[in-house]
Amino acid sequence: MVCGICRAAAPSPSLVASLLPPSNFLFSIHLASSSITKPKTPAFSPLLLKTSKSNLICRAEKEYKFPDPIPEFADSETEKFKSHLQKKLAKKDMFEDSLDEVVGICTEIFDNFLHSEYGGPGTLLVLPFIDMADTINEKGLPGGPQAARAAIKWAQAHVDKDWKEWTST
Repeated sequence: MVCGICRAAAPSPSLVASLLPPSNFLFSIHLASSSITKPKTPAFSPLLLKTSKSNLICRAEKEYKFPDPIPEFADSETEKFKSHLQKKLAKKDMFEDSLDEVVGICTEIFDNFLHSEYGGPGTLLVLPFIDMADTINEKGLPGGPQAARAAIKWAQAHVDKDWKEWTST
């Protein structure tokens, strides 16, 4: 039997895996056999292996840390987002007189997210876009789902790409 993450050799009895808190990437494998041999760890493995009686524990050596948000990037991206959303939603008749308010809600939520949580590719979350739809609906404004969909489509197509361009110079 081989560890699925670090490919270290382990005895081959039945396995029961339990996943512990994901923040430290730690999991243990309970081996039904009482005879444990020391696993062979490949030189390239980014994981540490520890054994004790009938447990094999794999732990990541280093946890990846995403970069902190960049305020200047957030400001620039928010302006692009607002401009796009204004144009996109203006084409729909459903917003009538509430277009500016809907765009303002979406822009504020997006701006807060970029300033506080976005740290590059892999950190674009869906939660801010759900919050957009919920906030618009809670205020009794039309088109919450449509505005959130337009917002997330733009963000998926532009934010990570723009971040890479911003940080490459």
